Parts: sequence; C-alpha cells; structure tokens
Amino acid sequence: MRISLMTTCLVDVMAPDVARATVTVLERLGHQVVFDKRQTCCGQMHTNTGYYTEAAPVVRQFVDTYEPALETVDAIVMPSGSCAGCVRDQHALVARHEGDGELEQRAAAVAAKTYELSELLVDVLKVTDVGAYFPHSVTYHPTCHSMRVLKVGPRPLKLLRAVEGIEVKNLPESDTCCGFGGTFSVKNADTSDAMVTDKAKNVVASGAEFVVAGDASCLMNIGGKLRRTGAAPRPVHLAQILASTREEPFIPSETILGRSAAVS
Repeated sequence: MRISLMTTCLVDVMAPDVARATVTVLERLGHQVVFDKRQTCCGQMHTNTGYYTEAAPVVRQFVDTYEPALETVDAIVMPSGSCAGCVRDQHALVARHEGDGELEQRAAAVAAKTYELSELLVDVLKVTDVGAYFPHSVTYHPTCHSMRVLKVGPRPLKLLRAVEGIEVKNLPESDTCCGFGGTFSVKNADTSDAMVTDKAKNVVASGAEFVVAGDASCLMNIGGKLRRTGAAPRPVHLAQILASTREEPFIPSETILGRSAAVS
C-alpha cells in the first residue's frame, strides 16, 4: 500500500521520533510511506475550543493538501487519536457551520481515508504482530479522543500484546482523562493538574516501567507530571514500541514527552 503520513503539529515539533517510528513500522511491513510537505495543522486546537470560523481556513488547507492525493494513496495515517478524531469528526462539522457544502463533501472524502495508527494496522492492513520486540512492562492509557471519538477500543492492546517480550499491566481507572485537553489545561489549570495527578498515581500503581498511549500530547502531560514527582514510569508512544526490534531496540531518551507538560 501507499500511505501518506500526517505527522501532526505536536509530533513534528516536540516528538519527531514518533513520526520516524511510524514510518519504520509501516516500511517494515512492506508499505510505501509518502510525506506531503504542504501539510500544516488539522485545526483541532481551534475546533476543540469552539472557534469554528477560525478553524475553517485550517480545515480547507488540510483538505486542499490531501484531497488531490486520494487517487494516488490508499490511506492517510496519523500517529494521534485526537488529530485523527478531528479530521473524521470535526472537519465536516466546521464546513457545515460555515455553510460550505462543497468543503463538507471534500472533507468527508478525505476523512474516509484517514486513520489513527492502530486503526490502520488492525483494520486496514489486517495485522497485529508487526515484528516488534520490547522486553519491558507497560501500562496503556486510552486517550479520550481515541476512545470516545474514534472508538479504537482494544486495537492498541492487541498490537501491544503481540509484541515479543512485553508485559502489559492493568492501569487503574484507565478510562479517565489525563487532564490535558489542549487549551483546557491552560484555561483550567488547577482542574487539569488535579486530573493528571490522579492519572500519574494510577500509572505508578500499575507497577509498569512505561506508560504507553497513542497521543504524544497526553504522554507529554503524564510524562511531565511523572518526572516532576520523581516517579519511575516513563512515557512512550505506541509507534515507538512497535518500531522496536531485537536488532534496533527502543532506547528511551530525554524527549519533550518526559521533560514537560502544560501544567505544573
């Protein structure tokens, strides 16, 4: 298959290894990954905050970038449940809000070929064992958009449990939000901090070495809280685990995922 990678803003700026890992996994499976340099933002920050009119030009740019490629690529992949959720759930909504029927139709066509990484692997490529090796214990945090908007369900866990050497541990209260929510963590800092404090405690209680998720934004928030409290678990994106092999194992590094978060 020929797959177009949409890195997302946060991954591009703060966690580029996640994008590289996504490419590594897909190429290992024999697929061609292409990258359109015209890509910018999906508009999630605007739409989540309710700024639909301001989001419209961003949505239009996204559609203008990816619609022409629909005839030459089989899928668009995003290593982010929140950004994929924005494309699939909110782009048409923004166009409808602006009364732009043509943009709504075009956005729907692009959305139909857009997938979060675990969806692409399990549903489209029909694979759960990607040849990964990760001899560590992990606990999985299902991010809000992946769980409630995309409804990815057990797909990430199926991929994790097929990894050689891994131990997947239960995360207490796994379905609760980590408190990031983009601008929510800025506008409601105290509430957000209370939420990520609870999430970090549950990650520690799991006894896992790593906390894994499909969104770098949530990992940045959780990882920042863990680091500031001196807790042992480290954040890692699903793509990074799936890219790890015996020959080229994943080596934790001091990335933005572990250094900081939106709240203190």
